[in-house]
Amino acid sequence: MSDRRGDPRNGRPYRRLIATMRAMGASCVHCRQPIDPALRSPHPLSFTIEHVVPISQGGLALNPANCLPAHRRCNEKRGVKPMFSPHSRIW
Repeated sequence: MSDRRGDPRNGRPYRRLIATMRAMGASCVHCRQPIDPALRSPHPLSFTIEHVVPISQGGLALNPANCLPAHRRCNEKRGVKPMFSPHSRIW
């Protein structure tokens, strides 16, 4: 079992970030469907934070600029791949 004491996702600031983003009522960044704020984890359509740069790749967990709303199912489907490829074209 891993030691998560140093993980910023275990603290009050992260829970506050989740509550703030959930209250905004935004849609899922992947499927663009609304996220029901009443659904709680582990429901597949519950709210999660999608990190633009995955935490495992150096992304900051508490930086709101690195966080987007997503369904749990959509977030898990993407895995730890970066949202934007360095080789993708931006038009």
